[in-house]
Amino acid sequence: MTDDIDKARDWLGNEVDCGTCTHLGLRASGGCRLMHACVNDRYARCIDRFFNWNPVLADAYVTHPHFEVRAIAANHANVFLLPMLLDDAEETVRWNAARRLPKRFALRLRSDPHREVRMRVATLLDGEELAPMMSDEDYYVRLVVASRIAPALLGGLMSDDEPEVRRVVALRIPHDWLLGMVTDPDGTVRLEIARRLSPDSLSLLRRDPDWRVRYEVASRIMAAELAELTEDGDSMVQEAARARAAIRPERPRESGT
Repeated sequence: MTDDIDKARDWLGNEVDCGTCTHLGLRASGGCRLMHACVNDRYARCIDRFFNWNPVLADAYVTHPHFEVRAIAANHANVFLLPMLLDDAEETVRWNAARRLPKRFALRLRSDPHREVRMRVATLLDGEELAPMMSDEDYYVRLVVASRIAPALLGGLMSDDEPEVRRVVALRIPHDWLLGMVTDPDGTVRLEIARRLSPDSLSLLRRDPDWRVRYEVASRIMAAELAELTEDGDSMVQEAARARAAIRPERPRESGT
């Protein structure tokens, strides 16, 4: 066990031999160091350090059989070599290539088989570019889409299966769409809707089953509609409503008094 730790090994488990390495000449000039900065080492940190020290060598490694080498080389290689990596078998390689390429290349990965790639691709796109990802099978991808796509395009996510996605939608949809979500099955979503509705529209939620929603209503609804909430079954809602109902606007003073 100790011997294994003390020896540099490649991705196949073989001991690294500097004498047979293509880059042997770099060692004398400090361009590499065994178990510290080595392209042949099995550890990503050593490979990463090697390319940080020798970025011009990355082009030769974008087709290396070890995915860690390809992925790290993609961070440094000439961008004209990167498009072919979008079809790499490893998701890390595909993403590292995509994030350095013009946005049009990232569009190809909107339907990538790996969720992590799709999630990250969604962070690069805007507007209608995100529309095809609104129906992604992974809720977190849809969550990223909901937080980035233009508000006017959010209609398709108003009835998403995941409450957290709908909550983000509720925060961002155009104001005149809010009433379309007042009956959402999740209280957290309705709460966000209540927070955005104008006081004269809150009466639709004064009998909401979630006390948090009713509390928001009691805090902002038109004063003339407070009566029912002063007898609410929740003490906090009652208190908020009664506190507001007890406040009477001052009568304007007559001139000369």
